[in-house]
Amino acid sequence: MSIRTIVDGSEPGGGITERTSPKDAHSTGVGDSGRWSTRRIAMYACFVALSMALSFIEFPLIPGVQWLKYDPSGIVALVAGFAYGPAAALIVSILGFVPHLFINPWGTLMAWLVAVGMSVPAAAIYRRRRTRSGAVLGLVAGAVIALVLAIVGNLVITPLYAHMTVSQVAALIVPALLPFNLAKYAINCVVTFLVYKPVSELLNRSSR
Repeated sequence: MSIRTIVDGSEPGGGITERTSPKDAHSTGVGDSGRWSTRRIAMYACFVALSMALSFIEFPLIPGVQWLKYDPSGIVALVAGFAYGPAAALIVSILGFVPHLFINPWGTLMAWLVAVGMSVPAAAIYRRRRTRSGAVLGLVAGAVIALVLAIVGNLVITPLYAHMTVSQVAALIVPALLPFNLAKYAINCVVTFLVYKPVSELLNRSSR
């Protein structure tokens, strides 16, 4: 039996809105001051395409729990959100997983729920506080929200299609769902924190 569980996923140019030391500044303005320009649409399309491609790269994280598989598409949504704001995080989170809608609609619904739950709050917090500490705060807050949504979503949605009762799903929380999701969000947070600054610098250079 295979179960597709819930696991997965400031507007640029605004500048740093608080006084920070160069050491703490984590972002420079990216893009076109919030305009829906051709370039911005093209960048969103690139993020969506990358998220789609990565969503098909799946592998287990927890030994003995092969049916819980990780894919790195959520990192793309986080980076897009940090670069272009919560709207970008939402768009990439939703459109990046659309192909799976025709393969596994229930799994796609849960993937959307968690990806949006993590990337949109993280991007919103980072937009208000564009510093390293703001990035960490946003990532942690997004991970906590996504973790709660993952557990609740499994309890509500998984029994609808996986021929399992709520109590059977609940029995998997501590041995499987919780450690898997913690590992997943830890990977997404660490990788996003490490790659966002180089990516933002690349986006800045391409916009000149």
